[in-house]
Amino acid sequence: MDWIIKIAAILFIFAVLKAFVYKLFFRDEIRAALERDPAATSQIAVIFTYPGLHALLYHRIAHALYLWRWLLIPRLVSQAGRWLTGIEIHAGAQIGRGLFIDHGMGVVIGETTVIGNNVTLFQGVTLGGTGKQKGKRHPTLGNNVVVGTGACVLGDIHVGDNVSIGANAVVVRNVPANSTVVGVPGRITSREGKKVHGINLDYTSLPDPLTQALSKLQHEIDKIEGELKDFDAGHKDKEHKKE
Repeated sequence: MDWIIKIAAILFIFAVLKAFVYKLFFRDEIRAALERDPAATSQIAVIFTYPGLHALLYHRIAHALYLWRWLLIPRLVSQAGRWLTGIEIHAGAQIGRGLFIDHGMGVVIGETTVIGNNVTLFQGVTLGGTGKQKGKRHPTLGNNVVVGTGACVLGDIHVGDNVSIGANAVVVRNVPANSTVVGVPGRITSREGKKVHGINLDYTSLPDPLTQALSKLQHEIDKIEGELKDFDAGHKDKEHKKE
């Protein structure tokens, strides 16, 4: 019976220390989860049940070791985080404050990735590189960026502030601030030229520029067909009068 009490006491102390560490060093990330996830009910729930927050803890440890130019240990720490959370963040990635990784399973963040403040990544997102070149080969994300489920942002490109990337989009070119990207390959659509205020998580209702272009083309075709019909009817009218 004594060993059960001792184990319970150790677990309680561990839980208190864990909550203290997270609240001390991850206040912005906890706040981000509470603000952006309607399923988040409390700070305690976020601290103990959100894998995205746990992955960031492993990353900060690995990144600190990486900055000390240790090679193997940071990778081992990041791989341990990947094994425990399903989220792979390379030790070299630079991540700002307030990152929220929702669910997170399958998220991959490459070595030279730079992520700004208040960014949201959904499950299955890849911030990856292209080719085998050395140096900067992963994307840079600005502030208030939302990347939808399954989206891929590839190569040394820059994604501006307040950008929304739709689910399963493949982005391989720079994206200007205050715009949206959808499709494969990613196509840019500005939101009526208006600046996006705050963080819009409704990445499933983004406009599709290809659909809009096809709709506009169809409208023009219908208009031309109508004019041709009117012309044909008028021409037949004139022929009838001559007769």
